Amino acid sequence: MKPKEVSKVKVEGELKARVKKAVDALGGFDKFIKPGDVVLLKPNFNSADPYPASSSPDFLRAVVDLVYENGAKLAIIADSSMYALNTRKVMERLKIFDLQKAEKPPRVYVFDEMKWVKKEVPGGKFLKSVSTPEILENVDKLILLPCLKTHFKARFTGALKLSVGFMRPFQRVGLHLRNLEEKIAELNKVIHPDLVIMDARECFITGGPANGEKRSPGIIMASESRSAIDIEGVKTIQEFKGNSLEGIDPLDITHIRMAKEFGM
Repeated sequence: MKPKEVSKVKVEGELKARVKKAVDALGGFDKFIKPGDVVLLKPNFNSADPYPASSSPDFLRAVVDLVYENGAKLAIIADSSMYALNTRKVMERLKIFDLQKAEKPPRVYVFDEMKWVKKEVPGGKFLKSVSTPEILENVDKLILLPCLKTHFKARFTGALKLSVGFMRPFQRVGLHLRNLEEKIAELNKVIHPDLVIMDARECFITGGPANGEKRSPGIIMASESRSAIDIEGVKTIQEFKGNSLEGIDPLDITHIRMAKEFGM
């Protein structure tokens, strides 16, 4: 049976089993992780606001366990919060460092405390270069773990917008001043995830990214394609009355359309 481009699984019962089922529909975790791999998990710690504004620790725990069960040598959780906040304090408030107390713990890192590497953006029109964490060059696999939310500036935030957390904090000021959606798409040219798993048990249908009107789709989605999973994310939000994306074709959202054109 041909793997799906985007899998959607209702969360009924144990969360880890449902995450596994979503990835199984793409070919299984062993398609993406080989024995001995160092795997970087990129969550959403934009702020210390509770899920779905930020990644849920129970979802992260489930993914970490599955990564280890499929032979990874090390799972790393790392992120950088919005430029006005202290990422370490955000992670402390969200109790992310508690995950390191598990029997098979991940390492939890703060991008802001690590070395950054300047990269030229291939064919960049709106974003010529960007500094990203050096650790991206030193891991074997990258898994994106977005939440599902509307966004008051970018309209929608999912897998593509998640990559803004790879950008050096002071550079994000200019990112948001003009041509935000175009820059999001171009930024993703230098980010190369192997897998995306979206926690869409809950979502914001208005506002975002820190707060908004909340609904409960009750699903986990997985894909190899950032644009495809974001398209499904938009459609999921649009199922709820009163959403701020009503009547919008997902490809009318600039960063999704451009990313699809870029082959993401």
